[in-house]
Amino acid sequence: MKYRKLGDTGVFVSQLCLGAMTFGGQKGWEAIGALGQNDADELVHRSLDAGINFFDTANVYSLGDSEEILGKSLADKRQNVVIATKVRGRMGPGPNEVGLSRLHIIQSVDASLKRLGTDYIDLYQIHRPDRETDIEETLTALTELVRSGKVRYIGCSNLPAWELMRALGVSRQKGLELFKTTQSYYSLVGRELERETIPLLDDQGLGLLVWSPLAGGFLSGKFSRSGSSDPGARRATFKFPPVDETRGFDIIDAMQLIATVHEVSIAQIALAWLLHKTSVTSVIIGAKRISQLEDNLASIDVTLTSEEMKTLDDISVLQVEYPDWMDSLGDDRLPGELRDLDALTKK
Repeated sequence: MKYRKLGDTGVFVSQLCLGAMTFGGQKGWEAIGALGQNDADELVHRSLDAGINFFDTANVYSLGDSEEILGKSLADKRQNVVIATKVRGRMGPGPNEVGLSRLHIIQSVDASLKRLGTDYIDLYQIHRPDRETDIEETLTALTELVRSGKVRYIGCSNLPAWELMRALGVSRQKGLELFKTTQSYYSLVGRELERETIPLLDDQGLGLLVWSPLAGGFLSGKFSRSGSSDPGARRATFKFPPVDETRGFDIIDAMQLIATVHEVSIAQIALAWLLHKTSVTSVIIGAKRISQLEDNLASIDVTLTSEEMKTLDDISVLQVEYPDWMDSLGDDRLPGELRDLDALTKK
C-alpha cells in the first residue's frame, strides 16, 4: 500500500480508503448495503491488514448506524487510523435537523463523536452545499471545531468549483480554516470533474478523495449490453450515479481488452486508472463481501502502461466545451506564434 499526503497537510493516508456506506443499511439505506457489526469487522480488519489507514463515513449513512459500526470496528486502532465523516444531511424531521448552520453543525459533531466512540474527528467534511446558510457561518463553526480540538481538518464534498473557490476566498479573507480536501465523484464514465474542479484543486493544493470509482457498480464487471450478470447487484435497481450507458459500454469494451492482458478484473482497471492520476489522493472503495474487497485491494498492484492510459483516456474523453475550445486555434502570446484562423474554414 502506498500513502499520499492529504492535501497540503502533513498527514499521509492510504491510496485506498474504505468507505462505510454499506454499514448498517437501515432506515432507507437498504439498497446500498445492510452489513451488521460482524461483517463490517471483517472488512475493516482485512483493510487494516492490507495497509489501509483511511476510513470514510457520514452521519446520514443509515442515520448514524454506519458511524457507530465503524467506530466499534476501529475501537482499538484509533491512534493508527484517519477517520473522515460528514455533516449536512437530514438527521430528523425537525426544521433544523439538516444543513450547515452553526446550530446543526455543533449538534451533529457531538453526535458523530459519540457514535464513533472518539473524542476527535480527523477530517470533517460538509457533504453537500447548503444554500440557505451563508458560507461564512459554516466556515466559522467548522473553524471553532478545529480550534476546540474536536476536529483536526475540514473538507468539502460535491461542491461545484465556483463554490469551492468562494469558500477558500472567504476563509482567507476572514482568517478561517481552509478546506484541505474535496470528496467528489470521478470515474472512467464520469470525468466532468476535469473541466473545472481538478484544475482548481491542483492550483490550490487540495486533496481529491474519489467516491463511486466504479460508477455505482457500472464498472464492476457485472454489466454489459445484454444486462447484469448479478440480479442482486445494486445498480440493477438503484442507478446512481447516472451514466450514459451507450458510451459507457464502449469504454467497458476497451477496459476488458486491457483487463485480459493483465489477467485482472474490469473493476481493477477502473481503480488502477484513478490511482495513476496524480491529482487523486485516495480512492474510496466500498464492499458488501470480502471477495469484493479483495478484488479492489488487488488494484494497487496493477501497473498500466502509458499506452494503456492513453487508450482509456481517449475512449472516455470529455467533449470540449466553451471556453476550452477557444484554445483549439492555438496561441499567439509568444513571439512568432500565430493563431490558426484558417482552421475555422477547413473541412
